[in-house]
Amino acid sequence: MPHAHILDIAPYVGGEAAIAGAQRVIRLASNESALGPSARAMAAYRAQAADLFRYPDGGSTELRRAIAARYSLDAERIVCGTGSDELISLLARCYVGPGDEVLYSRHGFLMYPIAAQAVGATPVAVPELNLTADPDAILAHVTPRTRLIFLANPNNPTGTYLSRDVVRRLHQKLPADAILVLDAAYAEFVDRNDYESGLELAEHAPNVVMLRTFSKIHALAGLRVGWAYGSAAIADVLNRTRGTFNVGLPAQAAAVASLADTEALQRAFDHNNRWRPWLEDAIRALGFEVNPAVANFVLVKFGKPPKHADDAREFLKSRAILVRQMGAYNLPEYLRITVGTEEENRAVVAALAEFAAAK
Repeated sequence: MPHAHILDIAPYVGGEAAIAGAQRVIRLASNESALGPSARAMAAYRAQAADLFRYPDGGSTELRRAIAARYSLDAERIVCGTGSDELISLLARCYVGPGDEVLYSRHGFLMYPIAAQAVGATPVAVPELNLTADPDAILAHVTPRTRLIFLANPNNPTGTYLSRDVVRRLHQKLPADAILVLDAAYAEFVDRNDYESGLELAEHAPNVVMLRTFSKIHALAGLRVGWAYGSAAIADVLNRTRGTFNVGLPAQAAAVASLADTEALQRAFDHNNRWRPWLEDAIRALGFEVNPAVANFVLVKFGKPPKHADDAREFLKSRAILVRQMGAYNLPEYLRITVGTEEENRAVVAALAEFAAAK
């Protein structure tokens, strides 16, 4: 029999990816890249085909060096994982257990409470302020049992963020024996002068870890590559417990090539910087409330039946458009819509206009 706390976990359910009978589906449910991976990343992936019988480099050495060169970091303090999901789980496995508490904002990423429950710890959902993580509320919920504080910045699914100064003030007031985990999965999309991904804090503070992923702007979600940066001591702990060959050979090669393709990354950033505001404005013009966002998605609030979120999701699905329901994030009146291609963005707005006009 499994540990009793395992059966209390509500399994993570990702966004829908297919519709029975539909030949073409517009997938805007999982915050995937609108433009897809770089040509250089795809070529690097294909080039590994003849070596698939080989084990990958267990230390992801070339990838860590490429990340270190890109961000001016110490490669020895970088830990690569199968997406940031593995690193979230490793932090929980290594630093918390029964009787400990893990804090996260109420509308934060679902993997945080799942990781806590998986090791028998208690996840604590901290209330937010205007769909934004509230540093004062986080500090008010810290107890002697607090071991990890997960802060997605920008946050998924709300799209909001905390400034560099606010995050630093929060960290200064945390106990030294609690680890602040800054999940910056969407950092590359942010275009704000007061934002910082967490690398600065993680460089100097022994109790800060920053997480990043290649699933979003790099468009390598199918390969599952993420990385963490923290103190040498934390990196050592994670390396002792991660899978020996956790990042596959083609995944490492594609990630290295994607980092080098700065033109592709800039195109993805520019596309999002153009079409997310367009999507926000177009949906607001239809009479729906859109939460201000800085990532590659928008969060849209709907009203009461027959115009509520479930009705809207089913209507969009009838038009072969998939978006993400938010009930699991305690936001049942909202839908999250990924920024897609120009064609996809115009299609979802047209469908929402049709929904809004329907009696």
